[in-house]
Amino acid sequence: MTATQEVIEHLDIMQIKKLLPHRYPFLLLDRVTYVEPGVKAKGFKNLTANEQFYEGHFPFRPIMPGVLMVEALAQLGCVTILLKDEFKGRLGVFTGIDGFKFRSMVIPGDRLDMEVELIRMKGPLGKMRAIAKVGDKVACEGEISFSLLPVEA
Repeated sequence: MTATQEVIEHLDIMQIKKLLPHRYPFLLLDRVTYVEPGVKAKGFKNLTANEQFYEGHFPFRPIMPGVLMVEALAQLGCVTILLKDEFKGRLGVFTGIDGFKFRSMVIPGDRLDMEVELIRMKGPLGKMRAIAKVGDKVACEGEISFSLLPVEA
């Protein structure tokens, strides 16, 4: 690790917005609590009853859609990679989702704690192991493949 790529222990929402192009309602990461750039990261999303997806996803018993949990994990993964000097300014996009299991529901009032760790990186292509929990219960886990694209002006 270089001096500019030391462990980061906190990124707030404004710092996250500088790294990711996502905005409400598609920005699904509230805070990053730990990052080793290009290696692994931890962060979370606080869920409230006001989330737009709860209005239409079983409004009688609101649960967070699994695809949005995967998207939240992917956004944390992007932060992890985009903080590495050689990938700054790129755009991370999905190329695959492997072996995801959805184990428990995420409901209003929960905090979705997330962790990602790089499995491999070859050029602009990579794969991460990802897990999301509410408390001690695993909400979902699996692997996310991605590609880093240059951002065109």
